[in-house]
Order: sequence, then C-alpha cells, then structure tokens
Amino acid sequence: MATVIVGAGIIGTSTAYYLSQSETLPSDIHLIESSPELFASASGYAAGFVARDWFSPASALLGRLSFKLHRSLAKEHDGYNRWGYSPSTATSLAETVGDGEEEDWMGAGASRVKAAKKIAENDDTKPVWLAPKHGRPDIIDKGDGTAQVDPYKLCQFLLSECKDRGVKLYHPAKAMNVTKDANGALASIHVQSTRSTEEYDVPCTHLVLAAGAWTRQVFETLFPTSKLKLPVTSLAGHSLLLRSQHWPPRSTSLTEAVGDVSSHTRPPCHALFTSENINPSASYSPELFSRLPSGHIYIAGLNGHYPLPSLPTERRIDPHAIDTLKRTADRLLGEGEFEVEREALCWRPTTDRGTPIVGPARRGKEEQKGVWIASGHGPWGISLSLGTGLVVSEMVEGRRLSAEVDKLSL
Repeated sequence: MATVIVGAGIIGTSTAYYLSQSETLPSDIHLIESSPELFASASGYAAGFVARDWFSPASALLGRLSFKLHRSLAKEHDGYNRWGYSPSTATSLAETVGDGEEEDWMGAGASRVKAAKKIAENDDTKPVWLAPKHGRPDIIDKGDGTAQVDPYKLCQFLLSECKDRGVKLYHPAKAMNVTKDANGALASIHVQSTRSTEEYDVPCTHLVLAAGAWTRQVFETLFPTSKLKLPVTSLAGHSLLLRSQHWPPRSTSLTEAVGDVSSHTRPPCHALFTSENINPSASYSPELFSRLPSGHIYIAGLNGHYPLPSLPTERRIDPHAIDTLKRTADRLLGEGEFEVEREALCWRPTTDRGTPIVGPARRGKEEQKGVWIASGHGPWGISLSLGTGLVVSEMVEGRRLSAEVDKLSL
C-alpha cells in the first residue's frame, strides 16, 4: 500500500503520524507540500486553542477523541516543554456564551464562545496579564476541557516523528497529476519540485487531500474532469504574538516555568474571549491566549475574505487590521505593557455548513476511488487535528473508526 498525502500541515502530518504507527498493513507514506515555508498558514500561525466539548453534534465525537489524543500525546512525549501543551482556563469578558449548537460562528463574525455549552462556576481566577481596569471575566471552562498548544511546534514534532519512521517528504513540490491502472484504480502521482527541475512518479494507491484552504484547487488540478465539487473556501485572519510584562507572573520566571516543575505549580494559561468596536457601525470578537513555557500572548479574531494567494508565503498583511489588533491589545493588556514580536496573516479552510469534510471523495454516484478529503476545519484545525489524522488513517486502512464521522462526509 502506498499512501500519498497532499498537504504537510497539521492535518496532513497528523494523518501521516498515525498511519506510520500502524502495524495492520505495510505502507509507504509520502507527504507533499508546495509552500516554500513549512507550516506557513494556519498550521503555524493559528491560536493553538484545544477544546473538548465546544462542537456541534456533527463534530462532537471527533472533538472528544481529538482532545483525548492531545492530552495523551503530550503526556507521552513531554508536550509541555516540546510544544507548549497546557490546560487553559477559558474565560469570557462581556460575552454571551452559546449552547454548543453554533457551527459557523466565525463566518458570522461572532465569538468562539458561541460554540461553548456552559459556563463553569466563577471563582477568583483572572488572567494576570489582563489590565486591572477590567473586571473578573466569566469562567467557561477551568481547564478540564480546554487546553493550549503552540501549533508550529506541534507540527514540527509530528513531522519529525514521521520522518523518523520513514515517511518521505517532498518539499517544496507540487502534485501535478495522477495515473490510474487499467481498472481505474490509482497507481501513481506525478510530483514536480518547485525548487529544481526534479520530477518524481510516486506510487500511490491511496490519496489523502489535506491541503487546508488550497484543498479544492489541488483536487481540481488532479481530477480536472471530475463532477465532484469540494465546497472548501477560505477565511483569512490576522494575528499578533505579544510579550507582556505581566506574563508569566513575576513570581514565576520562564526558567522556572520550564522543566520538571509540577503542572499544579505552574501559573495557569488563559483564553479570553470578548468583543470590540472597530467604529460606530462595526465590531469584532477578539480572542487572546497565553502560552507557556514560551511566555507569549496571542491575539486574533479579526477575520476577513482576503484573496487566497497561490502560496501562503505570498501573504500581504493589512496594516489597518494590525492597527486594530494593537488597539485592542492596548485596551486589554494596558498601553505600553507589551511588545509585538510577530504580525501574521493566515487562511483557514472553511465550509458553508461550518463543519469539516472528513471522508472519501464521494457524493451520491460520483466518486474518486481511493481518495479521501480532510479539510474545512475552520478555526478548529489544531483542536481537531489529531482526531482527524487518526480517523483518516483508519479509513485508509479499512479499520474500525475511533469516532463516528458520518455527518462530516462530503
């Protein structure tokens, strides 16, 4: 069995990771990534917020599975030090929490807390980096069902593990076309390096398309005559990575926050959801996330339909969006209380229905045999990544699925 995965972001590397663990069938696994920079879109620039129960019924079981996998992977491989895995207290400042039924809150310009089911009992918990003028926020989750990771470092870990197990990475390279055998089954995929004149015919009996916001374009390139249409679009989001004078707390240095210090003695990470007026007629829903052991605070929530470039490295950051985020940071963290370390723009793959596509490339009588789609996760790509990777690997191998995902089919 030869499996090719187009897209080496968080979904593609998660799929390769679990496929490479399998003892069911011998398999050659190939990852293809066209971007000159690895993890150059949402996989490297997303918030890294992980939740267990913030999903609609269609995604609920996948969400629970993935949260469990995030926790167990971090426990097994020192995730705190290697990719910043930490329980995170989720809080809401002047927001109405939803009932867990909201699927496309991001497309509507609303807050992620619209996906939360309930508020936990309030206590004295307040982010130490939140400016004193702000009151105590509502508690949504005390960290039992919410966590934080650094997505870029998690992707690096997954890819490193894959390479150690013999997964081959073609980077930067583009999947050009597929070849089928006399019976119409996949046989190979033609790959062209974008850095040299090298070309490869890679054996391919199973194909997974996990190219994020570019998945639809990849499918149309490889199957130009197919009547199947992938309803994957994109939504862009700007973000800032900050360094606050108050995070981590002065009583806990970065050195003390790293290593064998018990998780019970570490300062708590927080996720903060709120609302902000851009002008008298427009508003948005900022999201802030504190990270350890890096000591960063990430702020985002300003989304828009910026044109999708051919490659994520061709991004053009909107200075007006960055200025808006900085003003929000001034209000919430305190003017002059932080430094900006990174300005970013990335694209999330979205669907009109607000839930991802996880399953075979099949709709009704139309099908591309041997092809699976794993895309459209919107703002939940990091959270749902490990569960999606495991389930897709089980689909490819024909094994029993660890989570029911029928409602996520194409």
